[in-house]
Amino acid sequence: MKFSAAFEIVDQMRWTLMLGLPPVFRAIYAKPSLIFNWTAISRISFANVWLAFGQGGDAGAREDKTALITPHAKGVVLDIGAGHGYTISYLDHAKVTKYIALEPNTLMHGHIREKAQAAGFTEADGSLLILACGAEATTSIMSSVNNAKVDTIISILTLCTVPAPKNTLLTLVEDVLLPGGEFLFYEHVLSHRADVAWWQNFWAPLWVYVFDGCCLNRPTHLWVKELADENGESVWAEGKIWNADFPEEHVFWRQIGRFVKK
Repeated sequence: MKFSAAFEIVDQMRWTLMLGLPPVFRAIYAKPSLIFNWTAISRISFANVWLAFGQGGDAGAREDKTALITPHAKGVVLDIGAGHGYTISYLDHAKVTKYIALEPNTLMHGHIREKAQAAGFTEADGSLLILACGAEATTSIMSSVNNAKVDTIISILTLCTVPAPKNTLLTLVEDVLLPGGEFLFYEHVLSHRADVAWWQNFWAPLWVYVFDGCCLNRPTHLWVKELADENGESVWAEGKIWNADFPEEHVFWRQIGRFVKK
C-alpha cells in the first residue's frame, strides 16, 4: 500500500473538522449546555459534514448504486441510515410502494422529506415514513409499520455505525424482512489486503470520534454473508457480494451485496 494512500484519511479528517466545527460552535454559543451533550454535538457536526461528503460520495458511486438498487428494490423499502435521502433517487416508483427512511439524526429529516416529495413519496398519501430511530430499534420499527414486514432493506454506508452490528443484522432480517425479501448493501469494509487492513485498524480509534461513530474496520460483508438462524442454518436463499468501483488501496474499500431471504 502506498504511503500516500494510507494518509489520505488525514485530509478527510481535516475537512470534517473544518465543515463540522463552525456549526457546533454556533450551536454551543446559542445553547451552552450542549457542551455536555456529545451525541447532540456529533449530530450537529455530522449533519453539516455529510451535506458535502454525502453528495460527493453519492456522485462517485452512482453507477454501482443504480445497478444495485434500481432493479431490485421493490414494495415497501426500509432504508436504514437514510442520511440526507440520497437513496431515494435510485428507487423505481413503479415498483416501490412505500419508502421508510430510518435516520436517528433528525437534523437530516428535512432533506429526506424534500428529496422524497420530489420523487413522489409523501407522508400525506402514506408512501413516505421517516423514523428517528436506529436500525437496532426493531421493536419501534415494527410498531411504526403495524408489524407489517418489509420487502426490501437497503443499507448504504450505514452498518459501520450500527451498535452490535451482528445482532442488529440478524434481528432486522428475521423480524423485519419478509421471506423472499431482499437485503441490499453498499458498505466500506475491512480490507482483504493485510497492508490496507493494518491502516484501517490504525486509524479506526480516531476516525470513530471524528465521524460520528463510523468504524473503519468492520468485515460487514462477511457478517451479512454468514448470517445464520438459531439452528446454524443460513438465513439466505441466495446471495452475492462483489467489488465496488473503488480503489483497493483505499482505507474505505467498498463491497456491494444482494441477498434474498429464505
